[in-house]
Amino acid sequence: MALSSRTSRGFTLIEVLIVVVILGILAAVVVPQFSDASSDAKLDALQSNLNTIRSQLQLYKMQHNGSWPALATFTNQMTLVSKADGSTAALGTAGYPYGPYLLSIPNNPFTDTNTVTNGADDTSAWHYNASTGEFRANDSDHKSL
Repeated sequence: MALSSRTSRGFTLIEVLIVVVILGILAAVVVPQFSDASSDAKLDALQSNLNTIRSQLQLYKMQHNGSWPALATFTNQMTLVSKADGSTAALGTAGYPYGPYLLSIPNNPFTDTNTVTNGADDTSAWHYNASTGEFRANDSDHKSL
């Protein structure tokens, strides 16, 4: 009788384990880079929002006789049309030559809200000081931007 050669029909347990270990190592290297990309995108969006709002605040001050928008009416003064005295009206109203400076107050990407106050850190999305025009993120991790 001749000996028959045995053919392999699948992978051995060792081969499967080696592939799983290699995939695990690759995942450990790649996954953290995706989470860093998400944080970087949020930080870029925050800086872009801050640059836009700050430049529009400067334009508002220039067109309103050196006055910053009031905190109580900040959203209206930035998103509606206005006169030099700071009074606002709906878009398209005749006699209101300035604005709107923003279509809406953008969300802070780290808080996902758009509230504006001058309160303590982490109490709103944005911190605004109407006497100095300072505008910054109001979360403790990004208030220095």
